[in-house]
Amino acid sequence: MPNTNSNSYTFIYASVLTLMVAVALAAAATGLKPIQQQAIDLDKKRSILNAVATFSDKNQILKEYAEKVTEVVIDKQGNEVQGAKAFDLVLKKEFKKPDAERKLPLYVYNSPEGKKYIVPMHGAGLWDEIWGYVALDEDMNTIKGTSFDHKGETPGLGAEINQPWFKTQFQGKQLSDAGVFKLDIIKGKGADPNNKFQVDGISGATITGDGVNAMMQKSFESYKPYFERIKSAAKQPEQPVTHPPSSTEEQTQEGGE
Repeated sequence: MPNTNSNSYTFIYASVLTLMVAVALAAAATGLKPIQQQAIDLDKKRSILNAVATFSDKNQILKEYAEKVTEVVIDKQGNEVQGAKAFDLVLKKEFKKPDAERKLPLYVYNSPEGKKYIVPMHGAGLWDEIWGYVALDEDMNTIKGTSFDHKGETPGLGAEINQPWFKTQFQGKQLSDAGVFKLDIIKGKGADPNNKFQVDGISGATITGDGVNAMMQKSFESYKPYFERIKSAAKQPEQPVTHPPSSTEEQTQEGGE
């Protein structure tokens, strides 16, 4: 019978117990990982959709996303990239890559009123990361809606970027004029409501507001080449369809000669 009072027994007992707990925790983490990933994916889909409308029910979010959202991946020049999945791309990581390697995700919401282009955003607030999505109408300039969030902004100040009163101000505003970014989040609450480029900022959170402004401009510049390609293609006149002459026409032409 082992000497339970010995140092060696205590050490072995503690080691075995620690190993058992570690194995149990590892098994639990492995088993819960798919569930955790599903929750992360659901939250991301909710954030994407919330740029165009408010969705909270899980089944509604999954159904709406599956039926109405088309994922697109583009490169720095605005070309569509095949073989990459937009949903799996992390914008923060992509912005750190060289231009030639960068892939940008874009989400197209197909509604009865027309397409809405949902552009992901990522930037820096006062204390930490901020991110979100901006939905643009078919002119790819007028804002349909926004969805913002943050990692560690000050409660009651910068953290207000994810509140409805702040987000709804962007509806109907425009990002640019003649291709130049002009949207401006005004310090405090001094925006002209009739100015289509101005939005009220958050009193006492100027740095966070500046961060949101810079984040939106960065995304505008990144996705601008793709939108210009779409606009250019839409302006191209349709080429007339030419058909080879029928056998009757050929005989008539031959007879005329």
